[in-house]
Amino acid sequence: MAFYAEARLVTHIDDDAIAALTGYYRRALPPGGVILDLMSSWVSHLPDDVAFAEVIGHGMNAAELAANPRLTRRFVQDLNCDPILPLADASLDAAMICVSIQYLEQPLAVLDELARVLKPGVAVHIAFSNRCFPTKAVMIWRTLRPNDHARLVGLYLERAGYADIQVHRLLDGTTSDPMTVVSGRRV
Repeated sequence: MAFYAEARLVTHIDDDAIAALTGYYRRALPPGGVILDLMSSWVSHLPDDVAFAEVIGHGMNAAELAANPRLTRRFVQDLNCDPILPLADASLDAAMICVSIQYLEQPLAVLDELARVLKPGVAVHIAFSNRCFPTKAVMIWRTLRPNDHARLVGLYLERAGYADIQVHRLLDGTTSDPMTVVSGRRV
């Protein structure tokens, strides 16, 4: 928890990766929907030209969340200690986790809980790159080769009961940070 005491108003991926992810969100997230930005910070990488009914932000630092202009509601919670989300059943039209899945100590518990709050048939979008804070990332993430991270995230989603699991390789990392999104739909 001490790691999150100080706000870090920096981006964790480069500009090309941000642009690719924003383009993906433009195509994948439902305009006018209620969106959860799980494990958010001061920026959500959402397209400026798409309006959402609500963007709920969860994170570990209140100052970072307060600095995020896209969030209409926010809450601070350590999912590694308490994976229960303070949200109503089947209340979300989509969810996203951006460059943070590698920090979850109980990913299946969090994804199970996320399935509870997603409407049936809607998707979670889990984006990641090759960057991370090694002291925070779980051992399996640090042990795997970068190309195996998508398989691990897909396995998390499969074990948590999601369907239609897809891997979207947005950037291969030759000229920028690599960027991958793994998505799955709540059954």
